Amino acid sequence: MKKVLSLAIVLISVLPVIAQSGYRIPVTLKPYKNSWIYLGYYYGKMKALADSVQLDADSKGVFSGKESLPGGIYFIVSPRKEILLELLIDQQQHFSIQADSATLPAGVVFTGSSDNTLFQSYTKFANQTGMAVNKANAELAGAGSKKDSAAITARMQSIGKRMQEYRDSLVKKHPESLLAALLQAMREPVVPPAAKHPGGKYDSSYAYRYFKSHYWDGVEFNDGRLVRTPFFEPKLEKYFRDLVAPHPDSISKEADYMLLYARSNKEMFKYLLVHFVQQYINPPYMGQDAVFVHLFEKFINTGQADFFTQQYKDYMTKRAYSLMANQIGRPGANMQMVDTLNKAMPLYNVQADLTVICFWDPTCSHCKEVVPKLDSIYQAKWKQQGVKIYGVMVDGGKDNWLQFIRANHLKDWVHVYQLPSQEQEDNAAGRPGYRQLYDVYQTPVLYLLDKEKRIVAKKLDYLQMDEVINLKLNNPKNR
Repeated sequence: MKKVLSLAIVLISVLPVIAQSGYRIPVTLKPYKNSWIYLGYYYGKMKALADSVQLDADSKGVFSGKESLPGGIYFIVSPRKEILLELLIDQQQHFSIQADSATLPAGVVFTGSSDNTLFQSYTKFANQTGMAVNKANAELAGAGSKKDSAAITARMQSIGKRMQEYRDSLVKKHPESLLAALLQAMREPVVPPAAKHPGGKYDSSYAYRYFKSHYWDGVEFNDGRLVRTPFFEPKLEKYFRDLVAPHPDSISKEADYMLLYARSNKEMFKYLLVHFVQQYINPPYMGQDAVFVHLFEKFINTGQADFFTQQYKDYMTKRAYSLMANQIGRPGANMQMVDTLNKAMPLYNVQADLTVICFWDPTCSHCKEVVPKLDSIYQAKWKQQGVKIYGVMVDGGKDNWLQFIRANHLKDWVHVYQLPSQEQEDNAAGRPGYRQLYDVYQTPVLYLLDKEKRIVAKKLDYLQMDEVINLKLNNPKNR
């Protein structure tokens, strides 16, 4: 009897937990009847579907699932695919929603969700504040005097101050709530007035350092709920665009800090790593692919990214090993090529203070446009500056190649290509080919090497390459 009683106590103790597992959100959404509505969520700049339900003849339906939903900002979508209202989902995942599309967003009623009651109050206050700001802006545009403008500006500042005080009060009263975390993440630092800068006058360097050092105040990089918001990704992008030096070492240092912090939360770690990989595997600025190489070596190739598909892992591995061989400042790989007469002409046999490598294809439409322009700037300028062009025929056939060279008078280039036998020999020996070593998967591609064949610049157009050559030649350190 004692054992049976103990078992009963255990069962009773776990029943409430079992009953509250997963999520269950009954919805009454008028006037929609016998139609589908959807529960979606933000994922960075994207929107995704979490669930769907068909409303009955009384406009009722239930979003439900056995697994709890990850915390974040969600939204309900109408049958016409319009976002009707936003809601918060966090610890409370068993609550109900009643609404009429004619009275949204003010008319929605949440039952059993203090998170959403709080969110609703905040949204109402924020909307009222926004209307007041818009009204003040309209008045400012039509202000007839400086005195009027000053008064309106002061009122706008007062409105902004009240909004921030309201946010601060919510964070203070509900520090553990999802709304508090969201408000903290949205907040931007306010630089102290000039009188409080070093020396008592405005210091732009101090203002920058202060803003950067306080940019992430209140943000926890192991809080996966921030991933499911529409503002975290823009905040992240702004930080790296405006506050982090564009040098690969600076970017890698910042990314490392965030990723190492986020490792205790798989959702945030996954989001950040995917974001950084997509940003720097094909970066907007030359040399930043070193960030991707760093991420690959530290996080991906060490088995910490099991969420990538095998196909994408293979792509990243191939891309990383290709990029490792052609980082800025490192020696470019020698290429065993032959000239138009099939005589050996390796890259390292070219003697020049600066060498431009042009990988091109005589049948490529873009190459047909660019290569003659490249030759024009070479003949008019670079040749007299001691620059040489090592032109590598990638595809297109030898006959087309020779014909294009003659037709466009591409004189004084070192024209080369790889013999098929050399390519076969490299493949048989398992040696990477020049395409992989120089990441040549489209044409044309330009590289700039210095006297020691170190990579100075890569994958620029010919005008950008000209700027780099000028900077290199005019640098006193290179004389």
